Amino acid sequence: MDPLHLTTSHRDGTVTVAVSGELDIATTELLRSHLLTLLREACGAPQASMIIEVSRLSFIDAAGLGILISVYNHAQRQHTPLRIAGVPPAMRRLLRITGLDGRLA
Repeated sequence: MDPLHLTTSHRDGTVTVAVSGELDIATTELLRSHLLTLLREACGAPQASMIIEVSRLSFIDAAGLGILISVYNHAQRQHTPLRIAGVPPAMRRLLRITGLDGRLA
């Protein structure tokens, strides 16, 4: 099991969170809490945006996907653009099958 690791960087109003390891039911709360905190900080900031970089994500389950959708919806409500970058092939297939590829990636 790869532990979940988050690395956050800020540049020109864009917050990038690099996610590595396994995103599953045991680690989703860590990611959700971190991302929602960053979104609260970005709320109201001019031209703020967020990128979730997942190229080093080794595993994602339904709970992990649910958190990404939840955070995406939260970002949309506060008008903060959010996208997922570096989507590995297995995750891209999962997003395509669920119809989320057009919204998240």
